[in-house]
Amino acid sequence: MSDWPLTKTFRSASGDVRWDTLGEPGRDAVVLCHGTPFSSYVWRAVARSLARRHQVFVWDMPGYGASQMTAGQDVSLAAQGRVFSELLAHWRLAEPFVVAHDFGGAVALRAHLLHGARHRALALVDPVALAPWGSPFFRLVGAHADVFEQLPPALHGALVREYVGSASSRGLHPAVLDRLVAPWLGDPGQAAFYRQIAQADQRHTNEVQHRYGEIGIPTLVCWGQEDTWIPPAKGHELVARIPGARLEPIAGAGHLVQEDAPAELTAALLAFLDRHAG
Repeated sequence: MSDWPLTKTFRSASGDVRWDTLGEPGRDAVVLCHGTPFSSYVWRAVARSLARRHQVFVWDMPGYGASQMTAGQDVSLAAQGRVFSELLAHWRLAEPFVVAHDFGGAVALRAHLLHGARHRALALVDPVALAPWGSPFFRLVGAHADVFEQLPPALHGALVREYVGSASSRGLHPAVLDRLVAPWLGDPGQAAFYRQIAQADQRHTNEVQHRYGEIGIPTLVCWGQEDTWIPPAKGHELVARIPGARLEPIAGAGHLVQEDAPAELTAALLAFLDRHAG
């Protein structure tokens, strides 16, 4: 979409990935990973701020946002971790900074622990990382995705709008909410929305969470203190599992910290990046 164009394409085994860069090439690279049911659009304010001093890479996971959505597509966390590793190789980024939100956190962790992706440092923002995860609504839809997929378009649109809006503690601007919901409407968006929930399997975090003690890179964990999707207590638990990790609470922010407190989040990320710059 014209307000956040992703002009480049990477062909992955899970479908075409749309991506782009901001900032001057050759500067320290920062890769931003989004979560579900979002897209790289949630990073726009943070990305533009970071791009003043870094080269910032943004991408939409296969099955999300502007990237390809197809029937039978593998959009699981396992697939996304592999795609992310392939993208890093495609970009020729040896050790970028990685900043990852929600499901993107699990993607970045799997890429690092299972696929050998080397991150210079890792910032996790309200990540999906520790069991149990998934709200009652998320689990209900996952168990009956084929039924929900048949909802009339108007009802589906209302459901997605309410669900996405609940990620913010302060309430999303109507235009922002429209933009976040738009990829999930119509064909193929409606089917893609339920597909990614149906494939969200906790075993993909179970496979790596016992290995968090192996993480030897600088790690920052930011957490919206009004997050109703994943309780802030998970942030404390995660930090306790990763050697040397530091917790940055973000007051007044819900799960979608990028929308609720972009200035506070950007400040925390800039301080972290400066501390571990090459």
